[in-house]
Amino acid sequence: MAQKWWTLTAVVAGVFMLVLDITIVNVALPAIGRDFHAPLSGLQWVIDAYALALAAGLLTGGSLADLWGRRRLYAVGTAVFTAGSLLCGLATGPLFLSLARAGQGIGGAVVWATSLALLSDAFQGRERGLAFGVYGGVLGIAVALGPVLGGALTSGLGWRWIFWVNGPIGIAVVVTTLTRLRESRGPAAVRPDWLGFAAFSGGLALLIHGLISAGDGWSHPQTYGSLIGAGVLLAGFLALELTQRHPMLDPGLFRKPTFIGGLVAAVGLNGSLYTLITYLALYLQQHLGFSPAQTGTRLLTLTGAMFVSSTLAGRLSSAVPVRLTISAGFVLTGAGLALMTGVTDTSPWTHLLPGMVVAGLGSGMVTVPLAATAVGVVAPAQAGTASGINATARQVGLATGIAALGTVFTARSASSGFTDGLNEILWIGAAVALVSAVLSAALIRGKDFVGQPPGAAAADAGTAAAATGAH
Repeated sequence: MAQKWWTLTAVVAGVFMLVLDITIVNVALPAIGRDFHAPLSGLQWVIDAYALALAAGLLTGGSLADLWGRRRLYAVGTAVFTAGSLLCGLATGPLFLSLARAGQGIGGAVVWATSLALLSDAFQGRERGLAFGVYGGVLGIAVALGPVLGGALTSGLGWRWIFWVNGPIGIAVVVTTLTRLRESRGPAAVRPDWLGFAAFSGGLALLIHGLISAGDGWSHPQTYGSLIGAGVLLAGFLALELTQRHPMLDPGLFRKPTFIGGLVAAVGLNGSLYTLITYLALYLQQHLGFSPAQTGTRLLTLTGAMFVSSTLAGRLSSAVPVRLTISAGFVLTGAGLALMTGVTDTSPWTHLLPGMVVAGLGSGMVTVPLAATAVGVVAPAQAGTASGINATARQVGLATGIAALGTVFTARSASSGFTDGLNEILWIGAAVALVSAVLSAALIRGKDFVGQPPGAAAADAGTAAAATGAH
């Protein structure tokens, strides 16, 4: 088999694991909580530790790969992710598991940041589009299958197997990468912005810690101390980026309203629907009593609708302006979340069904043009950085959304019951989606796109771009 096809195989397999582990954990959370006798705050960190490490490491991982070699870093990232997965399966408590999940996220950030660069180096012309299409299609399937596979493994073998299953795949990817792929580096590679990385990582970690701690009260010293510390570090990060010669986050990108609109949409999408998948899984198992496998099958209604819609959106984007597609997708997402509200203690799971379909279709409409927006407003030389920033924003949205909505859910369910807590965060998610619709429509402008019309950019991005930013 030609070297380029080995590259595609290794890249798709590696990132498949990465994307799968974002959604596969949701249906296993109740089982993890029972085994460890962990409260919701402990379970939140199982999700957030992974998202936080991804968000913090994406841009730095790309810089390191350009400097030290993409093949080498891809192999290292996959090895770290695989080792983290094995440690997750051996976890003896929620802290151990969260730390191991952070290890997964660090490796995953390197894998994610390096994957498209490896494909771009291995493929040219029409074949590059084919490779990206395969990449996106397979990863779209990973998003859809995550809850189903997670449920099946948890019900059949135990929750630890959702992590252990990565072992043989990861080892095969590392061996293939080192023996079959060629090395490449960035032509203008620079030393990573380590100060920026430290300030951003620390600030985001303290922000999430403060939001989770708020479940014990906003006046608790642990809460406001963490939030103040987060504000100081994140402000310091912005100051550093304005003065660094080679910043991790190029301030010049924010001169275009469309780039800002893309970041708002990225945070809004993951901070609304993707965050709420976790709490829907908890509702289906803890309140309705479904098994993990039954829960995963029911969530396929939502994730399957996402996959179908994102596939169609790539084809429609050449005819429909990006701004309208993203805004309409958010309106549908918000409407779907609103349709899910009204849950009572006696509601069947089918009460959620119409909302799942509508919200899934809406979010799929957002992902493809959102990815195109991230790269379409910058020169080709900056496309990797712009895409990385947008992917980072999505992980920030997921991490802060899990933390913030979890705090609201805990407070409301403690005083009024599980379903009242779920209804409240569904309404909040719907509001976030609708605000994102308005801001996207206001900020995203066709004249900001570089070199080609925004519709063409979205069509070229296709499902592949959607999958790279899927979580």
